[in-house]
Order: sequence, then C-alpha cells, then structure tokens
Amino acid sequence: MTAPPRILDPRRIPVIGSDAHLPSVPSQCLSPQTLRQRFARHGDWQPEFGGDAGGVLAGRHPVAAAVLVPLVQRADGLHVLLTRRTDHLRDHAGQISFPGGRAEPEDAGPSATALREAQEEVGLPPGQVEVIGQLPPYTTVTSYVVTPVVALVKAPYTLVLDSFEVAEAFEVPLSHLMNPAHHRRHVFSYEGGERQFLSMPWTGPGEDGQAREYFIWGATAAMLRNLYRFLGT
Repeated sequence: MTAPPRILDPRRIPVIGSDAHLPSVPSQCLSPQTLRQRFARHGDWQPEFGGDAGGVLAGRHPVAAAVLVPLVQRADGLHVLLTRRTDHLRDHAGQISFPGGRAEPEDAGPSATALREAQEEVGLPPGQVEVIGQLPPYTTVTSYVVTPVVALVKAPYTLVLDSFEVAEAFEVPLSHLMNPAHHRRHVFSYEGGERQFLSMPWTGPGEDGQAREYFIWGATAAMLRNLYRFLGT
C-alpha cells in the first residue's frame, strides 16, 4: 500500500465543518475526582480514532511509544499541558504534542515511558504526577503505536525544557478541548484518496506574553477527541 503524502501545512487544508452539534463534557465531569472515578470503572467504549492514514510509511516498522496527557490542577479547573516541538526534528517538527516518546527496554510499561519522557522533555517531576489511567493506543502516520497515559499534575511546578526537542510548553483549559464546537474537521485530498483530520486551535499567551494561535491537530487532536468520547460515555 502506498502511503499518502505528508501534510506539511495543515492550516491550509480546507475546513469542512465543526462538531458544534455535539454536547460538551459537563463541567462536573472534569474534576480530578470524577476523572479518577471514570478511569476506575473504565467501561465498554470504542475510541473514535485508532490511527492516522493506516499508520504505515514505507520502510518503517511499528514502534511502541507513550505520551503523557498531563492535566494540571488549577484554581479555575484542569488545564492540559502541551508542548510545541522544535522545527528541526525528523518527525512532527513544529507540531503541538504531548510530552512523550518511544519506549525503552527498561521501561516497565507505557506509564513508565510517559513519565520518563515527560521528565526528560520538560522536566516534569514524577512526584507531582498521579497517573489515573490510559486510553487505547493510537498509531501515527510515522508508525509509532502511542499509548496516551492520562495523569493529574500538582501545581505550581517548574519546567526545564529540553531545547533540542521542545520549543515551548503551554497550557489549554481542558473544558475548551472537551467542547466539540472547537473541533474542526479537515479533508486533505490527494491523487488516489483523501485523509481526514481534526484541529483544535487555541489562542493563548506565548513565551513573550503576546497572544498567539496554537494549532493543535493530527494525532494530538485525535487523542484528545478519544478522551472526549471516553469522558462522554
């Protein structure tokens, strides 16, 4: 099977609509305690997105990986800690992502991978992180089989970014991301097929304090959408 072409500038891919017709996750379902309870019972549900365009690029074998979905406990509610990757990286350069990376042989499962990578990438101390559950793996177009590990993070915290991999870190209110009115659908057409993906743009203060748009899309948006589906069932 021939892999579809890479999407180099997702902002230029047409938006075909949003999901404003779907309900938001109620605010009472977005507290630390209700999230703990939801992951404890888990239940029977199916993720909406399992992979990105087949998840296979020519010459690449699947690689196990994990990301941390850090939910920072703030006075005004939970916020999702995200990173912007540096522009020179081989995979997903410049994209918005969760802290995370490939599994190492010494990792005792996805949680260990996610915690280790979060500490290496942004300096998040494991002692301030409470893992509450996992979402189903998501296979990226670059053939990473990624397990999202959801965790609560105590604030305040001090981050130390790995300048090689991470350009900046920022937070987005969880309530914003769990509102489908902010979930936009795109269709990328190419010879022989088409690829659909979600974006969840967020405007917030950048490193200089000035407002800027963070374009959350692709695998990160898909995993957030799966979290939305999980919390809404």
